[in-house]
Amino acid sequence: MVLESVGEDMKTLRIVTKAYAGREGELSSVLQYVYQSIVLGQRGERELSMLLQRIASEEMRHLQIVGSLITRLGAPPLFTACPPYPVGYYSASCVNYAKETGEMLAADVASEENSVKAYEGMLKEIENPAAAEVILALMKEEEEHLRLLRRH
Repeated sequence: MVLESVGEDMKTLRIVTKAYAGREGELSSVLQYVYQSIVLGQRGERELSMLLQRIASEEMRHLQIVGSLITRLGAPPLFTACPPYPVGYYSASCVNYAKETGEMLAADVASEENSVKAYEGMLKEIENPAAAEVILALMKEEEEHLRLLRRH
């Protein structure tokens, strides 16, 4: 990725922050997939549990990338929907705590669809080519998650 070439840019910062710790951001994805992986693993649904654990790891990498992007754009990577302001801190109430496998998968598919749409929307607004390249790479990985989840 081209994070090294991203410099301070408040306009782009305002566009990408919701992907970090917003209600449907990367942090919510990490926590939701970890929760589901644990629940499904305890129920013996090992294959799906392992898939969700793998996706959780990829979403954690996304969280780190978006946090690094926020830092490069000029703000600390606070777990809020609006860095650099220390308000509206993230709440784990954003996580979908469905208990049934079908409900979990439906929530995951909807979440990945929302992520792809959010990243598409960001790409239409971002004028910073290096930041756009980072967002495009993340969007492609979210599309792969969506493909994997739809197969289950």
